[in-house]
Amino acid sequence: MENIQTTAFIKAKKSHSIKRFHPWVFSGAIAYLEGDPVAGEMIRIAETGGITLGHGLFTPGASIAVRLTHFGEEAPTERWWHERLQNAFDVRLQLNLAGNDSTNCYRLIHGEGDGFPGLIIDHYDGALVIQVHTEGMLHYLDGIAESLKEIYGDNCTSIYNKSEDTLPRSSSLKTTNGFLFGDETDGKIALENGLKFNIDWVNGQKTGFFIDQRENRALLGSLSKGKKVLNTFSYTGGFSVYSLAADATLVHSLDSSGPALELANQNVALNGFEGDKHAVIQADAVQYLKDIEEDYDIIILDPPAFAKHLKARHKAVQGYKRINALAMKQIKPGGLLFTFSCSQAVDKQLFNHTVISAAMEAGRKVRILHQLHQPADHPVNAFHPEGEYLKGLVVRVD
Repeated sequence: MENIQTTAFIKAKKSHSIKRFHPWVFSGAIAYLEGDPVAGEMIRIAETGGITLGHGLFTPGASIAVRLTHFGEEAPTERWWHERLQNAFDVRLQLNLAGNDSTNCYRLIHGEGDGFPGLIIDHYDGALVIQVHTEGMLHYLDGIAESLKEIYGDNCTSIYNKSEDTLPRSSSLKTTNGFLFGDETDGKIALENGLKFNIDWVNGQKTGFFIDQRENRALLGSLSKGKKVLNTFSYTGGFSVYSLAADATLVHSLDSSGPALELANQNVALNGFEGDKHAVIQADAVQYLKDIEEDYDIIILDPPAFAKHLKARHKAVQGYKRINALAMKQIKPGGLLFTFSCSQAVDKQLFNHTVISAAMEAGRKVRILHQLHQPADHPVNAFHPEGEYLKGLVVRVD
């Protein structure tokens, strides 16, 4: 068992959420600490009467003071993470992701959804990319890397830690990006539903690719044959590649970033779709949507998170409403709008209401055809609804 030296005693009437297995303990719920824990230390959580509620990772000075990894009396074992990593891998096998010849990129660990608060691990054809978002997981990084090598065996070609910029700025703990195992600085050509994507985890956003849109990209492909498609905020061009593979007549990838558009062009070429059917547009999406010359059949709105915390939610909602209203005004009658929000602070109901408000502002009639979300390798802990961050709609605009 781990050597637990500190206990956080919970105030009366503040233990209900813990007993319902919610993994967050807010600082205001703690009556007092018995011990002097350091950042990221595993501590015991108990009621003031002494009954153990669980164990979790301590973050001093943060609103979420403890993120629970275990509930109940039993303390964590010295290698508690290994069993959970194996369980997560087994789930990906069950989902036909691990060992799939046509899709070899997937998320192995999705934070609280897999019992690892603050930890992300993505898999790209044998390369594993780790991002740590809380101080506690840094203490287990080397052990996690060793367990990954055990689980994947010879199929693990490298493990890269990309956590330098994902820890909270206030964190007293620091780490640097670099390989924990192997050395594949040239990146990978990964497969998603048989399509090829160039993954650059060293320089790219997040872990190198937005795996969470896999199923939504596939849905777009099923609707793209013979259509003109505008992919705004295109980044690596994932949606564009799927549309071209489905024989869309025209696909435009729009992004404000020149390097992002280079990535999109690379992925289009990698799949053999070079030619007049695809073009990149470097522009601000809002400005471009104000005066579209092309009569697009499908427009994709997949912007970065407009709100990363609750204080920014109102401004984010106005941003989503504005960009959706512009797209609805411009799209041809009968066109399809794929619209998304990855802002955790904007829940599904609020996002739906915002899109409906945009339709009213645009003066267009819309029907919701699909409600979209993150895929199964980004699971949501049933007791932690905050883990459901990606939401989207496919609407027909008449």
